[in-house]
Amino acid sequence: MANIKSAIKRNKQNEKRRLRNRVYRGRARTLITKARLTLENGDQTASVEAVKLAVSALDKAAEKGVLHKNNAARRKSRLMKKLAAAAE
Repeated sequence: MANIKSAIKRNKQNEKRRLRNRVYRGRARTLITKARLTLENGDQTASVEAVKLAVSALDKAAEKGVLHKNNAARRKSRLMKKLAAAAE
């Protein structure tokens, strides 16, 4: 446990940020999983909608700094590739 005042404050800030970031990261993960499942099931319209939601969540997470922008771009690219492959 921290004894120094500034370290105590820093721990509090980190905890607050961790809880805030968790929401965005968790939502992105959930929507990516749902998008992958709909892609595997083969329902085209549901897949498109699920991928849109996942891309939006990834963009939000990147915008907030929860994910690095290149990380979000890579994940979006992989989803779009799967969507294109499923469309064929």
